[in-house]
This record gives sequence, C-alpha cells and structure tokens, in this order.
Amino acid sequence: MDAIKKKMEKLANETNDAENRIAQLEEMKEANEREAEKYEEQLRIIQKKIQNMESAFDVCIEDLFNQTVKLEAMEKKAGNADSEVSSLRGRLILLQENNEKQEDRLAKAILELAGASLRADQSVRKRIELENGVSSNEESIDNLDKQLSEAKITLSDSESKFEDISRKLATLDADAARANALAEGTEKKIGDIE
Repeated sequence: MDAIKKKMEKLANETNDAENRIAQLEEMKEANEREAEKYEEQLRIIQKKIQNMESAFDVCIEDLFNQTVKLEAMEKKAGNADSEVSSLRGRLILLQENNEKQEDRLAKAILELAGASLRADQSVRKRIELENGVSSNEESIDNLDKQLSEAKITLSDSESKFEDISRKLATLDADAARANALAEGTEKKIGDIE
C-alpha cells in the first residue's frame, strides 16, 4: 500500500514537473513567436525600403535618359549653329563686294551670328550643367546600391535567425509531445495499478 502511495506521489510529482515544463515551453514558444513577428516586421520594412530605392533608381534612370536626349538636341543645335556660322561667313564675303544695301543685310547676318554664338555658349553651359547633374545622379545611385547591399545583408541575417528560432520551436514541440506521451503513459500505469 505504501509502495502504491509512493508511486502515486512520484507520478503526481512527475506530472507536476511535466506540467511546469510544458508551461515553461509554452512561454518560450510565445517569446519565440513574438521575436519572429519582430523579425517579420523588420523584413517588411526592409522590403519597403528596397522598393522605394528601386523607384528612386528608376526615376534617376529616366532623368538620365531625358537629360541625354536634351544633350543630344543641344549638340545638334550647336552643330547647326556651326554650319550657320560658316554660311554667314560666306555671305559676309559676298556682302562686302555688294553695295550699301547689301551692307544692311550683312549687319543683320552678324546679329544672327551673334545670336547663334550666344545660343552655342548657352548650349555648352547647359551641357556642362547636365554633365554635373549626371555625375551627382551616379553618386546617388552608388549610395542606393550600398544601402541595397546592406539591406540584403540584414535580410539574410533575419532569415537565418528565423530559421534558428523555427528549429528551436520544433525541438520544443517534440519535447512537449514526449512529455505528453510520458504523462499519458504514467496515467495509464496509474490506471492499471488501481
């Protein structure tokens, strides 16, 4: 009788220990789930930053393309201005050989030439400004690439931590299942003994 009583007390103690262990495992599981949610939130934030960076990159590429088109147009205008200058020089020689009426035309041609030179200077200035803008855009793209690399590293770290937590949780679940099986076996033995 004492032996049965001792066994029952022992089984009761083991059951209490198993229940305490299960409670501890549940708390650990909840803590792991909270930590996993934090990592998932960080992952969502990082993905949002990556999308924003990609959008900014696309905008920069589009701006670069537009500036290149404008630069080509300016260079074409500069080429046209050069051809206008050479034709105006030829006309200048002809005007010098003609009479005073032709001299009025010469003055107009010189004015046109001055305007074309001014436009050419403005084109050169704009081209330099565009080149400076392109170089600053390239620096921005390099910075965005660095930030993207850092975000990928953070994402990789988060994923590995999440996998570790998943493995630990699976181990805890297996331990809990074993404890439940042991508790059921113990209860069955108690039932058999009774």
